Amino acid sequence: MSEQQQFDVVVIGGGPAGYHAAIRAAQLGLKTACVDAALGKDGQPALGGTCLRVGCIPSKALLDSSRQFWNMSHIFGEHGISFADQKIDVATMIGRKDKIVKQFTGGIAALFKANKITPFYGFGQLQPGNVVSVKQHDGSTVELKGTNVILAAGSDSIELPFAKFDGKAIVDNVGALDFTEVPKTLGVIGAGVIGLELGSVWNRLGAKVTIFEALPDFLAAADKEVAKVGAREFKKQGLDIRLGTKVSKTEVKPDGVHVTFNDGKSDQEVVVEKLLVCVGRRAATKGLLADGTGVKLDARGMIEVDDHCHTGVDGVWAIGDCVRGPMLAHKGFEEGIEVAELIAGLPGHVNYDTIPNVIYTEPEIAWVGKTEEQLKAEGVAYKAGSFPFAAVGRAVAMAEPIGFVKVLADAETDRILGMHLIGPNVSELVHEGVISMEFNGSADDLARICHAHPSLSEAVHDAAMAVDKRAIHKAN
Repeated sequence: MSEQQQFDVVVIGGGPAGYHAAIRAAQLGLKTACVDAALGKDGQPALGGTCLRVGCIPSKALLDSSRQFWNMSHIFGEHGISFADQKIDVATMIGRKDKIVKQFTGGIAALFKANKITPFYGFGQLQPGNVVSVKQHDGSTVELKGTNVILAAGSDSIELPFAKFDGKAIVDNVGALDFTEVPKTLGVIGAGVIGLELGSVWNRLGAKVTIFEALPDFLAAADKEVAKVGAREFKKQGLDIRLGTKVSKTEVKPDGVHVTFNDGKSDQEVVVEKLLVCVGRRAATKGLLADGTGVKLDARGMIEVDDHCHTGVDGVWAIGDCVRGPMLAHKGFEEGIEVAELIAGLPGHVNYDTIPNVIYTEPEIAWVGKTEEQLKAEGVAYKAGSFPFAAVGRAVAMAEPIGFVKVLADAETDRILGMHLIGPNVSELVHEGVISMEFNGSADDLARICHAHPSLSEAVHDAAMAVDKRAIHKAN
């Protein structure tokens, strides 16, 4: 083992939180190293974490490809565009996805080089005294001493004891992104973001998709009206979403995966060609901490931190999926930047009340802030305004009139408390709510801002106007 290499900042994890922290630290003049263990499909080191390699980016590539295919037979006809014998080449689609992933993982490596960040490829473990031991892929070990160490280990898929991943018949998100052909039938355990997005991909391409959700309510975290519209549209698309359904057993046989479940009435069984298990993720902290570091884990294996992501151990910080808060890449982005700036003696802050949530289905679903249900439970007096995309000229011209925008504002101050959207491109529109809330804006502020016509953003404008019953394009 060589002698310790000294750095101002050592980051363990090159995912969304980790690489943002490393780049921002380097920008601020700190000598920075980043340790990452991930390998790409080609067996070479691949920065970017789960999000870039097998999550956010590849799933959006497949969602876009499958949407184009779906539109050929479901929407293009309305435009007078017709096709004969439309088909999908799955290998080409997967190849395009892989090319995009490699482009972006390589892009992060280039950014590391441009910012003079030293990468180490292997498994990093925090030792006492802010030392990071790295077991590199070639079997050698190096030790890094950091004045500051940032733990950004990310998260892993939760595996069910009765549905172990085999990478072939029973898969997690990684396997579902690499099917070599469209399965005739696909079972999905979990109707969350991953289940709905990947279920949508393969449903659009022709698979019969059955989603098993143990909870009685669909998208319980979302606004109820949004969830209701989403459930209706997904059913129209052919997704068979079974709520209040608990899977108890799976068995791989020659004819497929036999899934045993109870729908609240009786035990039943279905056979599917492939089974995707996506019941949540857990912090990837196993083996991250050696004895004696002083860093604490909670009952769920998450690293305990304060409001500024400090662990309580001098010079040791933790960010991203391995700490409290939503497991979202963009939340990790901001925590990485926050911590780097705090280390450099600058102000650093993340407003967890304005973190947007997005589900990239068709229609898209997005929200920021509180739901009506939360406000009622908290006893907060509020007023609401909503506006349908069916009354927005741009949405109708696009043949995508489904959904609406809802704005919630404090009944007394008019300050925006939440925005909830379902419809075309709402993953972009939700940021009107994010920015307004970040600057403590009111519904009236948003209503008095000029929005381009015709544009989808007019739904936001009219929803804000509807809060005080002065929407122009619908009855108040």
